[in-house]
Amino acid sequence: MEKNDYEQIDIKALKENHKTAYLAGELERLDKEEKDTGTLIAGDPAMAELAKDELAHIKMQKEAIAEQIRAILKGDEEEEQFPSEVILEVRAGAGGDEASLFAHELANMYGRYAERRGWAWKTLDESESEAGGYKEASFEVRGKDVYKTLRYETGVHRVQRIPATEKQGRIHTSTASVAIMPVRKKHTFEINPADLEVETSRSGGAGGQNVNKVETAVRLIHKPTGIAVRSQAERSQVKNRERAMNILQAKLEAMKEEEEAKKHAATRKDQIGTGDRSEKIRTYNFPQNRITDHRIKESWYNIEGIMAGDLDDIVAAFEARADVGWGISNP
Repeated sequence: MEKNDYEQIDIKALKENHKTAYLAGELERLDKEEKDTGTLIAGDPAMAELAKDELAHIKMQKEAIAEQIRAILKGDEEEEQFPSEVILEVRAGAGGDEASLFAHELANMYGRYAERRGWAWKTLDESESEAGGYKEASFEVRGKDVYKTLRYETGVHRVQRIPATEKQGRIHTSTASVAIMPVRKKHTFEINPADLEVETSRSGGAGGQNVNKVETAVRLIHKPTGIAVRSQAERSQVKNRERAMNILQAKLEAMKEEEEAKKHAATRKDQIGTGDRSEKIRTYNFPQNRITDHRIKESWYNIEGIMAGDLDDIVAAFEARADVGWGISNP
C-alpha cells in the first residue's frame, strides 16, 4: 500500500485482521463523512467554501490511518518471514554415546542462550541414550527475533575431544545435527488428515501421576513422507496432538524450503548455507578451545563460555553479514 492510496484499501481484508479492524472501521466512518459532505456541497454550492476545510481535515485523517495500517501490515510481513516461534530439534549423528552426549550439550547450550534472551523454552519430546545423552529431542522456543537469530544454526555440528571413557587420550570426532524450523501462521504445506497415522502412549517425563496412567503422548506419522513426530509435553492428549501437528507442519515446510534451496544452490555460491541439515557447518574443538564456523571461516576461542549459552559473538558475526546483504542465504 503506497502513500495516499487509501482509496484502494481492501476494507474487508483489514476487518478480518484484528490488528487493523478498528482502523478499517475508522476509514469507513471517514468515507461516509466525506460522501455526506460531498452531497451537502452538491445540494448547496454556497456551502462549498465552508466544507473545503472539513474535506481537507478528513483527507488528512485518512492519510494518517493509512500510514498506521502500512506500519501494521509491514510488521505482519516481517513476522511471517521471521516468526517469533521455532521448533528446535537436535539429533545424535555419528559417534555413538559421545554423539548423544554432544547433542544433549547443544540442546543445553541453546536452552541457556534462550534464557539469556528472555525467550520461552519448552521440551516437547526427548529420547535419551543409555549414556544420558539425546538420541533426539525437540523443543519449542518462543520470543522476539527467535527465528531471525537462530536460523543459521541448522546443520551438522561436529565435536572433536577426548571422551571421558577414553583411556589412551585419543581425540574422537562425533557429530550431532540441529534443525531450526519456523512456526508460521500461514502454512505453505497443506496436510491431508487421511495421510496421518496417529499413535498414543504414556508420557515418560515428569508431570504427576496422570502421566503414567493415561496415554497422553501423541505420535504422528505423515505417511507420504515417512516423517514421524511426537509430543509428550502436555498433560492432555488433545494438547499434545496439537503440538505434534505444529511440529509436523514445521518439519514439512522446512523440508519443502530445503528442497527449493537446493534447486537454486548453483546460483548461490556466494551465499552461506542452504538450510540443509546434512550440511556440516561448525566444528567444536575442545583440545584447542576453538569453535570454527566453516561457512564464514571464522573462529572463536571461548568454547566453555559458548557451550554455557554465550552465543552473542557468533550471532553477531552472522548478523553483521546479513546487515550488508553479503554472504548469507535465508534458510
